Amino acid sequence: MSRLFAKDRIVAGDGFNRWLVPPASVAIHLCIGSVYAWSIFNPPLERVRGVMAPAADDWSLSSVVWIFTVAIVFLGLSAAVAGKWLERVGPRLVGTVAATCWGGGFLVGAAGIWTHQLWLVYLGYGVLGGCGLGLGYVSPVSTLIRWFPDRRGMAAGMAIMGFGGGAMIGAPLKKWLLEFFQVDPQKLDGAVELVTRGGRRMAEVAGELREVVVVSENGTDAVYVVGTGSVGVAETFLVLGIVYFLVMLVASFCYRIPAEGWVPDGWTPPAEDTAQKKMISQHDVGIDQAIKTPQFYLVWIVLCFNVTAGIGVLGVAKTMMTEIFGTTLPDLVDEDFATTYVLMISVFNMLGRFFWASVSDRIGRKPTYTLFFILGIALYISIPFAAAGVSASPTSVWLVYFYAATMIIFTMYGGGFATIPAYLADLFGSRFVGGIHGRLLTAWSTAGVLGPLAITSLRENQRLAAIRDLATKVDAVAFREKFDAGKDQLDALVAAKTVDIGNLLSLLPEGTLDPRATLYNSTMYLMAALLGVALVANWFIRPVDAQHHLDTDTLPDRSEPQHSAVGGDTT
Repeated sequence: MSRLFAKDRIVAGDGFNRWLVPPASVAIHLCIGSVYAWSIFNPPLERVRGVMAPAADDWSLSSVVWIFTVAIVFLGLSAAVAGKWLERVGPRLVGTVAATCWGGGFLVGAAGIWTHQLWLVYLGYGVLGGCGLGLGYVSPVSTLIRWFPDRRGMAAGMAIMGFGGGAMIGAPLKKWLLEFFQVDPQKLDGAVELVTRGGRRMAEVAGELREVVVVSENGTDAVYVVGTGSVGVAETFLVLGIVYFLVMLVASFCYRIPAEGWVPDGWTPPAEDTAQKKMISQHDVGIDQAIKTPQFYLVWIVLCFNVTAGIGVLGVAKTMMTEIFGTTLPDLVDEDFATTYVLMISVFNMLGRFFWASVSDRIGRKPTYTLFFILGIALYISIPFAAAGVSASPTSVWLVYFYAATMIIFTMYGGGFATIPAYLADLFGSRFVGGIHGRLLTAWSTAGVLGPLAITSLRENQRLAAIRDLATKVDAVAFREKFDAGKDQLDALVAAKTVDIGNLLSLLPEGTLDPRATLYNSTMYLMAALLGVALVANWFIRPVDAQHHLDTDTLPDRSEPQHSAVGGDTT
């Protein structure tokens, strides 16, 4: 069995066509890239018990969005640990372990949802699944960079393009599975007498006082019994876990690696003066030595803050679209529109990875990142103005601008990921780029905490402040009639999810400004500031000092490169 996964078994023979390798890499990244569609799971996870609306014991957005964060943290940590292991055992074994972790993480997460144990969802999807993400992420990247030394940016873009596009397939698939498995809860017909106990809405059902949720349907209140239906999210986790495991396992066995010293037909490394202009090193730096250089930490900052600026928005993309525009343009922005928005983020994320990585082959990595940060700062600063505009004057023009601005942002977010491996290969050489890239992905782990923490904490502070402000404007009698409790119990009613911005606005005069459109303003300004720091770090990056280069006498002789009869460009 051990020979089945041996690295020497997957070394390509003479005449192997290198273009057969990218499909396997893309397949694995399409599977693990579905993590970018996590926001599809946020609404149903907030309604596991209430189904039609959140019940008192349902998980909050701030608690479930951290599952995504934990997964990203363990992606970076596992990639950092697995870098050296990948160089030793090869991509087939690493890909197989990744398939087991990613698919198994979904199954453990499904068990946590069925038993309503949030820690199991964190353990499954977050920890185990996150390790699958990290292992599945690094194995295709280093493999393709070795197969395409002549097009490092394009090679990394091909591998990582699948990760960015994972949500393009994952978002509609998850939505379809959720709808297929959803079971509506019991609805109480006729006049229902509601009471409030400890902030919870209760009604008598079969002689027993049961918790209920109240939902507005066609202008009237509909009452549903908590715990009598299913949002279908556990069943969706189960199906996805099995499918992803099988696809990734097959793809892992399709991997091949080039023989030592192989180069494409007709290609020679660039001349020294050309390489220096684009800051491309002709020397290799070891994994442990690379982390002793200032360049490693400057690139770490570049990646960390670029990811932080995008990943927090990714985790709540669907919720953000609904809150900013669903309240101001309800006839246009509905559930399907928000789901399509998540899908389009994936499309532009994917396209940006290939496009910007290929552009970086022409203009260089450093100028590419400079362009990212300058344009990104301007776009992030402009988004709050679009939110304020649609709140004051609800027209589709603001929606079109917001849509276009965020799509451009996500092309650069994806392009930043795809260009990083080539940046590392330029600075440290391609020999150990897999291990160095794995160490660098700890920046992704850090960003996975900083991004969601910033966006959820700032949003929650804005939301609570808006609720308190609206509550002061509501007539005390109308408040008690609506919620069967006085304003002195506001905190308990908010904690039990009985009071929110929407039902407070229903008690205020028409035309009252809806604050939900501006919940993310402070977050956008913070993201622009982080990109400013990344811009400065990128400006300071210089070629690695020669003292860190490996002694060429210790490396295999590459003076006579091995060419493949079919491995070069044939199209």
